[in-house]
Formats: sequence, C-alpha cells, structure tokens
Amino acid sequence: MRRLLFFCTLLMFHLTFAQVKQDSVPVSQKEELSIMENKSPEEIAQEIEKVNKRKIETISPTKAGLYSAILPGLGQMYNRKYWKIPIVWGAVGTGVGIAIWNQNQYNRYRKAFVASLNGQEHEFSNIPGVTSQVLGNIQDKSKRQRDYAIAITGLIYVLGIIDAVVDAHLAPMKADPDLALSPVLIYDQSETKPATPGLALRFKF
Repeated sequence: MRRLLFFCTLLMFHLTFAQVKQDSVPVSQKEELSIMENKSPEEIAQEIEKVNKRKIETISPTKAGLYSAILPGLGQMYNRKYWKIPIVWGAVGTGVGIAIWNQNQYNRYRKAFVASLNGQEHEFSNIPGVTSQVLGNIQDKSKRQRDYAIAITGLIYVLGIIDAVVDAHLAPMKADPDLALSPVLIYDQSETKPATPGLALRFKF
C-alpha cells in the first residue's frame, strides 16, 4: 500500500512538473518550434544564413567628402544628418559675411587713406582727429579681421568635410544591431556609493 501511494505521488509530481515546464515556454517560442519542426535542415540553415546576412546600408565616405567639398552641407545631406545642415550653412555663411563686410570696410578706408595722402577730399575729411595715420590703422585692422574671417571660414569648411567623412565611416557601426551604445547604471562594487549613470558598449556575436 505504501509503495502504491509513493508511486502515485511520484507520478503526480512528475506530471505536474512536466505541465509547468511545458507552460513556461512562451507562445512565440512554441510557434517557432512547430515551424522549425516542419522544415528540413537545409531550410533551417538557409533561414539562419539569411538572418546572419542582414543587409546594412553602406554609405561611401568618398562620396560624402566629395559632396561636402562641392557644397558645404551636401555631405551631411548624403549622410542623412539633416540637422547638421543649418549649422554648417550658418557657420560658413557667418564667416563669409564677416569677411565681405571687412573687405568693404578695408576698401572704404583704403580709398580715404590714399586721398588723404594726396591731399584730396574724402568722406572723413570733416571729422576732427581723422588723420592719414588713423585711416591707415583702421584699414590695416579691417584687412587683418578679413584675413581672420577667411581663415576661420576655411577651417569650418574643412571640418565640414571631415565630419561628413567620419559620419560615413561610422554609419555601418551605428546601423549594426549587434553593436550598441546604451545608457546603464554603474554600481559600486564596495556598495559605499550610490549607482551612477554611464554608457555601455555592447557587442553581440
């Protein structure tokens, strides 16, 4: 009698454990298992190969740099970084505007300086204290500021090309689902300090 009772108890425990284990499998996994069972090994291998060969859109760094060299901001448009286009245009446009304004000022004071040296009337003749030396200093200052503006604008132009090329190089990494940079909480191993936010680079293989 005891053996029969022990055997029945063991059988009920086994059936209960098997039912729990079966129910613990999610519905999606059950569907996948049933689908996988209906496929041949060759078809399963093809499905796995198809998943592993996910197409990642490639962007040519050469084209990005060339487009950005032809027209500032065009490389950013090619990389689909549209929010950078107003920044590039604003920076280059501001530099060009400052250079043109200082060039106009230089021409203006240069003309007055030459006229003052020749003893001729100019637009600043009626202003007290404006001598040839003052006009010469102002024209030199305008020329120097124009040169600075041109140099800075050229630097911004080159940085725009570099930014487009670097973005194009990093585009496949950003589109790769196996490589992710995500925020995490960093815990202190000694548990003396609270957790601090940080970034984690995760690579799946």
